[in-house]
Amino acid sequence: MTQATADPVTTEVVRNFVISCAEDMNASLWRSAHSAVIYEGKDSAVALMDADGNMLGQSTGVPLFIGAIDVCVKHVKDYYGDDIAEGDVFIMNDSYLQGTHLHDITAVGPLFHEGELVGFGAARAHWNDIGAMDPGTIMGSTNIYQEGLRLGPTRIIRKGEPLREWYDLLRLNTRLPDASIGDLGAQIAAIRTGQQRLQQLIGKIGPATYRAACQNIFEQARRMDREAIAAIPDGTWSREGYLDNDGVGDEPVKVALTLTVKGEELIVDLNGTSGPVPGSVNCGASQTHSLLRLAYKTMINSDRAITGGSFETMTVIIPDECMFNAGEPAACEWYFTGLGLLADLFISCLSEAMPERSTAAHYGDSMVMGFFSVDPRRGQWISIEPTAGGWGGRSDGDGESALINLVNGGFRNIPGEVMEIKFPLRLEEFSFRTDSGGAGRHRGGCGVVRRYRTLEDCYAAIWFERSRTPAWGLNGGEDGAGPHVEVRHPDGTVEELLKMRARPIAAGTVVETQTGGGGGNGVARERPFEEVVTDVRRGYVSVEGAMKDYGVKVGADLTADVAGSEPRT
Repeated sequence: MTQATADPVTTEVVRNFVISCAEDMNASLWRSAHSAVIYEGKDSAVALMDADGNMLGQSTGVPLFIGAIDVCVKHVKDYYGDDIAEGDVFIMNDSYLQGTHLHDITAVGPLFHEGELVGFGAARAHWNDIGAMDPGTIMGSTNIYQEGLRLGPTRIIRKGEPLREWYDLLRLNTRLPDASIGDLGAQIAAIRTGQQRLQQLIGKIGPATYRAACQNIFEQARRMDREAIAAIPDGTWSREGYLDNDGVGDEPVKVALTLTVKGEELIVDLNGTSGPVPGSVNCGASQTHSLLRLAYKTMINSDRAITGGSFETMTVIIPDECMFNAGEPAACEWYFTGLGLLADLFISCLSEAMPERSTAAHYGDSMVMGFFSVDPRRGQWISIEPTAGGWGGRSDGDGESALINLVNGGFRNIPGEVMEIKFPLRLEEFSFRTDSGGAGRHRGGCGVVRRYRTLEDCYAAIWFERSRTPAWGLNGGEDGAGPHVEVRHPDGTVEELLKMRARPIAAGTVVETQTGGGGGNGVARERPFEEVVTDVRRGYVSVEGAMKDYGVKVGADLTADVAGSEPRT
């Protein structure tokens, strides 16, 4: 029998269709979700896979999810084997299998065409509460059992019929049952959207041609990656940095990486990294692979979508005893904190190998601010959001200001208007943090100031990171500023802290958060006068900072005082 083929035009049609299909899936998820963290914050990701669970189409969303979402499909296939039918839906959140924390529920559904399995749709979304020791977000966990309901691959819909006992179990293990089940429904709607769209395509070209086009897409990705790695000079580069702590102690947590390029192969070795640690900054190995894929894609073939043929040139070595290879009973709630630092280390190593694409470190962590109430008389509510910050200066330009961190991609902070309507909170300031970007020929981006006032008694939780290893500069550039947080109580007392486990705070409390800036790239004294003056006018750099960091005196009329400035060579 002649094997079906797909010509280049058909292959390109399929490539773009599956990406469009994933975007439609994500739109369905966002429009149907019940929780602001999903429909406003976009803490989600969806993907379309082939019948073997290989990535085909992905949407904008949290990129850290994308690199490991195919793992969940493969776990479902391994667990259920041939017992997968049209209309089924499975969920899972096990930190050691899918890599993230238990709040991230992944829903998986098979996609059929005329009775034949042709692929899978998957939708991962953050549930605000999963029944853990604290509402919303957990700071002090030291084992997985404190972090909420943990599920391996679990069928919740069989042939289109919901399994009531599983829905009841989910409701009984969350403080927000209606919102959680509503968000699950949105994830299922996303999968159903993928089913409908894929039927349209396969109905036109047939399953055999579709499969052939998918194989072409995979092979193109393999070839492009091999060529890109082969173009990098062979060599070995090493970097290390430290997290402030693991959330329960005050000892720094070491993250180490050695990167080797050898021919068409890129080898990443994480030996030297701490762990596992007592606190909750551990993560499953699948998510470590996902992060390294994300960092790889930032520097290599960044204009091409991830597919099942991507990353075959990269080998990852993770020690058995390592925070990035967590096993039972390690706590994993803040799994992404170490991954943000790991991404910067990876990019800095490749920046040495690829100076034309060098990028200084960014502010690095999600910088999470949470408020919530568990008082049924006032109504239970949870507001959790990441906070934007500064990215590192590039070889050819300044770092971005007020941008979400690398691992979160399309994730967004909650708009002030939405926050003030939905929650008893007031957002009093949202501004650039002046002088937070590292000085350099190409300046690091600025962090942000975000100031909240509570209008009712409630609880608050804070997780800010990277004060021990703030965003470092490259090529003579300066480091960015680290984070800073103040809690000002109604009685006038002020606390300066970066992490705070959920605790009650009174109405009228003001919490001011300041995120870090990105590192500078290149020598600051080489930055042209006019660019420094523009930075001052825009509020990125103060008059004092212009003189101190750049040797540029700015007059009262916000023009450069060349005579009073340090001369350029």
